[in-house]
Amino acid sequence: MFSETTNWVIGALFLATASTSLAIWSIAQAAILKGYPSQLTIVAFYCLFGTIQSAILSLIVVRDPNAWKLKPDIELVSIFYSAIFGSVVTFSVMTWCINRKGPVFVTMFMPLGIAIAAFSSVVFLGETLHVGSIIGSLVIIIGFYTVLWAQSKEETGEGLDVNRQSSLSAQASPLLESS
Repeated sequence: MFSETTNWVIGALFLATASTSLAIWSIAQAAILKGYPSQLTIVAFYCLFGTIQSAILSLIVVRDPNAWKLKPDIELVSIFYSAIFGSVVTFSVMTWCINRKGPVFVTMFMPLGIAIAAFSSVVFLGETLHVGSIIGSLVIIIGFYTVLWAQSKEETGEGLDVNRQSSLSAQASPLLESS
């Protein structure tokens, strides 16, 4: 029982670290795209360095040479599918979206993917969905639509009232002018 709890805690820490790292990468990628707009090169380097890191970690963790033998069946197909759609296509779309809409728009979809994966595992794999998963998914979905609503208000100009008031007060007091 204790080892299962420890695995859940370690898994949650890894998930939090991965999500934080991906969010930081998305913000850094937006800055990179401003100075170097070649999306394909950025995705290629991202996948290359991810492959190198995964290979090094895999070689450290799995030392059995028999585990590295691939058979030309579903294993090989799943590896190619994961490489093409799980990495290249996914990160190409993410880079394109970051270039078009910015990093907030892309990182906003990350938690929604977790909720979609949870519900897909119920539908396709027949797994049980726990109450905590349902509540977490609802919180994610509510947060997602709240951010979308706020962005739509910002784009239509309804959220600019606060900015107009602060700019009017800045014009009224010359000490607050920027040089």
